[in-house]
Amino acid sequence: MTDFRPRRSVLYMPSSNERALEKAKTLPCDGLILDLEDAVAPDAKEAARDAACAAAASGDYGRRELTIRVNGADTAWHADDMAAACAAGPDAIVVPKVDSADAVLALVETMASHDAPEHTKLWAMVETPYAMLHAEGIAAASDRLTVLVMGTNDLVKELYAEHVPGRQPVLAGLSLALLAARATGKVILDGVYNDVKDTEGFLAECTQGRQMGFDGKTLIHPGQVEGANEAFAPSEQAVETARGILEAWEGRTSHVVTHNGRLIEALHVESAQRTLSMHEAIRALQG
Repeated sequence: MTDFRPRRSVLYMPSSNERALEKAKTLPCDGLILDLEDAVAPDAKEAARDAACAAAASGDYGRRELTIRVNGADTAWHADDMAAACAAGPDAIVVPKVDSADAVLALVETMASHDAPEHTKLWAMVETPYAMLHAEGIAAASDRLTVLVMGTNDLVKELYAEHVPGRQPVLAGLSLALLAARATGKVILDGVYNDVKDTEGFLAECTQGRQMGFDGKTLIHPGQVEGANEAFAPSEQAVETARGILEAWEGRTSHVVTHNGRLIEALHVESAQRTLSMHEAIRALQG
């Protein structure tokens, strides 16, 4: 089976908050985004940069995928953020408002110029109407880009839309980005849910994201981790069904294979293999 890295829950943590960085070492999230951008005040940017880079280089976060979100290319902090993040060597550098293939290539060139380690990948946030319409070009621009991250708050703002249950105003954009990710073999993470007290709404959006095809969800509060982990993991029933499909396929004696009365084809086998890869990778992450 193919290697699979779970990214069910990827939590933004403000790098200016020492307690938050310490708490992150104990959270059961699959990934962390140590934030230098929205969550950090201008006068705290430099200290946050130092803290994030120290955390990334520390090795104290176990199996969690550790990334750093830098400030955007149109800000005064971007160049120093990129230089420091490349030197720290996190699992990935997350860049906001990536709108074009040229922007991706420029970022990849910057990473190379700073001798970023090979294991440090690029995650591109797509969060504007222009990015939605050019998502395929963005995703295909470089092999170093491995993950698309939906910036749904900015997308709603730029559409002059509203945050509503079911997310009807942004479904077209979400779908375009999903199509681009799947067409180019990239991972794609759903955007955040803003109301940390609305558990029911959050879980409903997790379910919607999983049903649409997202690999996981970005989060803004530790209390959202458990719900995302459960929503984006295969259920016990799904794992049992996947095993049954593979057993039936491997034991086939004719061109027609069925499992529980359903016709099984190669595409079902591929889906079953992915389900079991996810299940096994999640169990390994849990130790």
